[in-house]
Amino acid sequence: MVDHTDEFYFDKGKVDQIKPLMSDVNDVELIFKALADPTRLKIAYALTLTEELCVNDVAHIIDATTATASHHLRLLRHMKLAKYRKEGKVVFYSLDDDHVRQLVYIAMVHAKEGE
Repeated sequence: MVDHTDEFYFDKGKVDQIKPLMSDVNDVELIFKALADPTRLKIAYALTLTEELCVNDVAHIIDATTATASHHLRLLRHMKLAKYRKEGKVVFYSLDDDHVRQLVYIAMVHAKEGE
């Protein structure tokens, strides 16, 4: 049913079907916020190009200190975008799952298509 009120109208059926689903965006918003930071996006992209990287590798890749790299990696881990494992004193990070890898990869491909 289409509601024709003055000049503005909307499809009430579609609106009623879709509007309740908008609260699903909240968790997704946090993922995009985390990846909106250029440093974290670089780290995520670097992790799409290999299985895992240690904190020192990441620091050198992004030209930052290990403390900065560790801070960003920790945030990615808390957002469930990355996971880690320890081997002695060395901490290795990888993307949490293939969904994250695909999300970053597809975004990179899309951006390059616009060049």
